[in-house]
Amino acid sequence: MAKTKRIGILTSGGDSPGLNAAIRGVGKAALGFYRMEIIGFRDGFRGLAENRRIRLEKNTLAGILTVGGTILGTSRDKPHRMIIDGHPRDMTDVIARNYQKLGLDALVCLGGGGTQKNALRLAQRGLRVLTLPKTIDNDVVMTDSTFGFDTALGIATEAIDRLHSTAHSHHRIVVAEIMGHRSGWLALGAGIAGGADVILIPEIPYDVGKIAQAIQKRSRQGTNFSIVAVAEGAMSKEDARAFLSAEQKKEKARTQVARHAAQLELGALEAKHTGNTLRLAKQLEQLTQLESRVTILGYVQRGGTPSAADRLLATRLGTACADLIQKGVCGVMVAARGEGAEPVPLEKVAGKRKTVALDHPWVESARRVGTCLGD
Repeated sequence: MAKTKRIGILTSGGDSPGLNAAIRGVGKAALGFYRMEIIGFRDGFRGLAENRRIRLEKNTLAGILTVGGTILGTSRDKPHRMIIDGHPRDMTDVIARNYQKLGLDALVCLGGGGTQKNALRLAQRGLRVLTLPKTIDNDVVMTDSTFGFDTALGIATEAIDRLHSTAHSHHRIVVAEIMGHRSGWLALGAGIAGGADVILIPEIPYDVGKIAQAIQKRSRQGTNFSIVAVAEGAMSKEDARAFLSAEQKKEKARTQVARHAAQLELGALEAKHTGNTLRLAKQLEQLTQLESRVTILGYVQRGGTPSAADRLLATRLGTACADLIQKGVCGVMVAARGEGAEPVPLEKVAGKRKTVALDHPWVESARRVGTCLGD
């Protein structure tokens, strides 16, 4: 008789709508279709390092399809740099030993860009790892989409819809800050869908003067309000040049001292960028003489019930993951491709980010309908 396969599963990084749907997809296919055993680890890689686990059964998976967050809990802990008793420790060997002691045939990691890198490190250590792409930012490479993005897109779009009435009633500029540090998919998509007049994303550094001109043009044409959708990582052309210079210094650094100095410079720029949306709103108010208000959507974008599209995507990728484990495939991310799924080697995913191309159809569509992109 063939040995029953035993798989582990964890969720890592920020929470995201669709995580429970994906856990359910992997779990129900593994348990019911392939007769595998499945163990869930609490709070990401930390739970695997500390051997905090729960056996996932049919009743554990019941009713979680529509629930936001993750029943397993999550954390941003990295296997190679985990804070233990106040000090960073490399827990990779401990994780590998726990994996072996539990007799796992595979480990499934649900997460975004950081999780892909951490999963690759474990794969290189000899663990049989598979990942599923999760993030509201939609910035994981080699997959059509990530689960969590569609839900967050709907939430951000609805927020912009609701802000229109206030902006119109009070003749104001309303600036809505949307999540997205290094990629603008969420701000761009929600801005287009919500009819924002200005959309600012990290990929297109902006000129505040040109934004003010676009708003003033609307005023001259009789429209005395504007909606500005801005990704939290969007920055002015001046700030973008400063960041690029610091990053180039870090890349070219040949000594530890030089790398440290470049990192400090980047850290100072990051600190300076904090609160940038508030400063932008103040600048626009001064330049246009229109009252401005800021709405920061924040974590509301990551919470709540996943959309139908995210439930479908998470279930599709979760069941495909179980299929791949049954076939003995590992060292891959289960990517969405068309209406199906495709395994992509982790080496092609880890350390990379999917950003908005300057000629992307969404960008072109925004320009065609007269949206100002700040450039």
